[in-house]
Amino acid sequence: MKTIGFIGLGVMGRSMVRNLIKNGYPAVLYTRTKAKAGELLREGAEWRDTPREVAEASDVIITMVGYPHDVESVYFGNKGIFEGAGEGKIVIDMTTSTPTLAKKISDEALKYGMAALDAPVSGGDIGAKNGTLSIMAGGSEKIFNEVRSIFSVLGNNIVFHGGAGAGQHAKMCNQIAIASNMIGVTEALVYARKAGLDAEKMLESISTGAAGSWSLSNLIPRVLKEDYSPGFFIKHFIKDMGIAIEEAKKMELELPGLELAQKMYQTLAAKGEEDSGTQALIKYWSK
Repeated sequence: MKTIGFIGLGVMGRSMVRNLIKNGYPAVLYTRTKAKAGELLREGAEWRDTPREVAEASDVIITMVGYPHDVESVYFGNKGIFEGAGEGKIVIDMTTSTPTLAKKISDEALKYGMAALDAPVSGGDIGAKNGTLSIMAGGSEKIFNEVRSIFSVLGNNIVFHGGAGAGQHAKMCNQIAIASNMIGVTEALVYARKAGLDAEKMLESISTGAAGSWSLSNLIPRVLKEDYSPGFFIKHFIKDMGIAIEEAKKMELELPGLELAQKMYQTLAAKGEEDSGTQALIKYWSK
């Protein structure tokens, strides 16, 4: 079994590491807040003090951090992954980041005889916990096939999209679709309540028809329980929408639905909801 280095233990990262450990993979960890690794260390993972030390101790290094600048720091910064580079090692960035940065990481990896994949995911905390994430990969197809057994522990919808950066482009498509959908499912709930309908019965009626979606079935039930805990942070969704809008501008493409969703979420973030889950969009209508 290849030793997996894993950097970033947020809402999804901890569950992803746990699934790797359960399936027999030796795991070496680093995150900025060591306390987040406590349970995983008790379950058999090992700790290292820097990304460089994780890279030195691992065959495959997976990163799952917050923002592109975090990715940049983890790979290229002082005591970063490339300082622990070694021929034949594979780096996989599963952060939702920019296609440009994915290409930069891939080019740098080749200088050291390494290989890189960009493989962002979708499915939130539920998918991470259950090992049912959607994984969108870019890079070398040969390397993708080499690590597919690792991906299969983390997800069940694993698709190769093309060269470096293609996985990140595919994730932007995912986020664009979710953005407008989140407006639709929350507006439907607002409308149902205003019309005096039983919200749970409304959800039962529409969730299995043409209006059905992952967000409707998994996030609106949380709203009905007033559970706004993050499966995916609003602040990270705003970041993702910003990346998609910038990439669209480069392609001279206008995405008005995405731009509206970003403005609505930015309004919520300004009201202190940036660490809530994306289902907290329902609060946009709160007075």
